[in-house]
Amino acid sequence: MSLEKMKYKESEFFNQKKTSNVDFLLLNLALALILTFFIYKLQIVGVALYAGLIISTFLIIYIFHNPKFGIIISLIASFFVTGLTRYVSVPWGLSIDFILVITYLSVFFNNFYKRSIWKKARSFVTTLISIWMLYILLQLINPETVSRAAWFYAMRGIALYQWLSIPLIFMLFNTPKDLDKFILIWGVLSILGSLKGITQLFIGVDPFEQRWLDGGGATTHVLFGKLRIFSFYSDAGQFGASQALSFVVFGILALYVKDKIVLKLFYISVSILGLYGMFISGTRGAISVPGMGGLLLLLLNKNKTTLAVGFFVAIAAYIFFAHTFIGQGNYQIRRMRTAFDGNDASLQVRLNNQKKLVGYLASRPFGGGVGATGNWGKRFTPNTFLANTATDSWYVTIWSDTGVVGLVYYSFMILSILITGMYNVLFKLKERNFRIKIMAITCGMAGILVASYGNGVFSQMPTGIIMYITIAFIVKAPQIEKKYLSIKKNKNVLQRY
Repeated sequence: MSLEKMKYKESEFFNQKKTSNVDFLLLNLALALILTFFIYKLQIVGVALYAGLIISTFLIIYIFHNPKFGIIISLIASFFVTGLTRYVSVPWGLSIDFILVITYLSVFFNNFYKRSIWKKARSFVTTLISIWMLYILLQLINPETVSRAAWFYAMRGIALYQWLSIPLIFMLFNTPKDLDKFILIWGVLSILGSLKGITQLFIGVDPFEQRWLDGGGATTHVLFGKLRIFSFYSDAGQFGASQALSFVVFGILALYVKDKIVLKLFYISVSILGLYGMFISGTRGAISVPGMGGLLLLLLNKNKTTLAVGFFVAIAAYIFFAHTFIGQGNYQIRRMRTAFDGNDASLQVRLNNQKKLVGYLASRPFGGGVGATGNWGKRFTPNTFLANTATDSWYVTIWSDTGVVGLVYYSFMILSILITGMYNVLFKLKERNFRIKIMAITCGMAGILVASYGNGVFSQMPTGIIMYITIAFIVKAPQIEKKYLSIKKNKNVLQRY
């Protein structure tokens, strides 16, 4: 190459570098001006929104490079979105919708010429949840529906999230390593929730949480001068149920891990902290999670000795809470003990409300409309009968909003999924470690389904996302195991040669 050409190339290089630097400076200047505008107009909220904008941009880019990351971010976000509203009053819950839609777009563009990935979403569960989503959409023309805005907000937890999440998880989370990743992230987040709850118990709530309590939260979270711990969750009910779920699932995993000491200690830590978190939440219904989860474990374990010991422990626990006063001086134990009292005032109020609903819904087989009850009913239709009748139970909410038709179908759908998971654990799964993990999350799901009778925990975050991932794994477990064993066999064959 001639000297003149070399000089030309060098000049061209530095011109490009100079232009690049100018662009970089202009970009930073633009970002600085935007930040200044946000701070000037919205103060601290503006800083939070600006930071959220920057973080969201990077997350979107990463999700488009790796669609699996969308599921992970949804899981992480589900633990914090409701609690964040105490600090910055914006609809953080919509971020879950946004992440799921972005993940779908990522799957679409990353697999534009690969139709096979969409086939992975095929399942009887996909059909069942699609029918349920259609039924919820048809609720828009239910003559009893008073507010379309209430429908929009309520239908997300009742149907939309599971309709978006489960097929997506079928496509993206379909290996044993994906299950391990899910369990690890869940465990870490559960520990953080426990530690935040312990901080509230021994140090106290922060100014933002105190403002939330003063604004009405204390009505249900300060009883007899004692704080019901809620951590960074939406409320104590969700915190207690989520912690009880961690206690069951990670407790089962800890029982069966043999050779991995560090992993066993991690499982034990999550489980013990989960048990403690359940008690300090003061959520009586959460005790049904280990109750039902433990019972199902005994049935799925297929070991007569374990079955006998388990029943003995269950009977001992029942006698302890229902027929003794041991530990009565401890507020948490005293609070949990009331769950076994058939004459408890709170239980009687719930039963009376259900009697009222029987009469009201007798002539409304399709319910009073999605969003007619609970917080959405109070917000959008505060003067209606359903908005002023507490449902408490997740199933009573389904019944009130969608009628007996909706309740029957929903019960059929969710029980079909649970029974499939039980059948897979009992008769189809062969590989020990994978079977134990599926058994653990199946037991956890059974516990949450029972606990949802006392509180609306199944649809709330983070339990909702955890349940959707659980459903995807327990249903697809045989196919995942078959593929895993096939790959493992081929590797062993190659190693011989």
